[in-house]
Amino acid sequence: MTYHINFNFVWKYADKLYWGLLLSIELALISIAIGCVIGFGLAVVHNDGHPWLRRAVSAYVEFIRNVPLLLLIYLVFYGIPSVGGLTLNATESFVLTLSVYSGAYLVEVFRAGLAAVPKGVVDAGKAIGLTAWQRLIHVRFPTMIRIVLPSLSNAFISLFKDTSLASVIAVPELTFGANWIKTNTFRAVEVWIVVAGVYLVVGYALLAALRLLERVLMPGRRT
Repeated sequence: MTYHINFNFVWKYADKLYWGLLLSIELALISIAIGCVIGFGLAVVHNDGHPWLRRAVSAYVEFIRNVPLLLLIYLVFYGIPSVGGLTLNATESFVLTLSVYSGAYLVEVFRAGLAAVPKGVVDAGKAIGLTAWQRLIHVRFPTMIRIVLPSLSNAFISLFKDTSLASVIAVPELTFGANWIKTNTFRAVEVWIVVAGVYLVVGYALLAALRLLERVLMPGRRT
């Protein structure tokens, strides 16, 4: 039997993809924001803290980076209610997982950025009487952001694509909506072509926005 491409069934349920895309973007933004806080905080601890704190941060990073995200999603979604007694819905569970996961990767990005801040810049902060906290916020952090922004762009786009794994615990994001359409219309080829295009367009839009931010923060640099 010959398979005939027909996108009409996909457009009929386009609202599933629209609302799913909005939720995917929301999941990515929230998780990345929390992940940045985790990553920056632990990067400071790793660079400036006691040796045992550095070892603890390194252990967290190595564990998260060497365990598949899909497995982490299952561990948090099924494990926390069973062991810890804390009840989380599917969306909250996924945000928690992706935040912890992104934090581990961003630790390395921020740690490298802090290490690359020129010593003379930090010494200048000391010379004008800034405290260690003031130097971190007003000197090291702004300089670090300019250094790591290209790496952050790649990480953010990758994390946006990782939101597709939320479908395995029935979070109604973009991939879940596509699965629903595929199951109810049997138009697998069409729906996955459309969804691939959506991820591609949004990914390029995010990249363009981040490149624009790079040009604003680093006007003398070509991107």
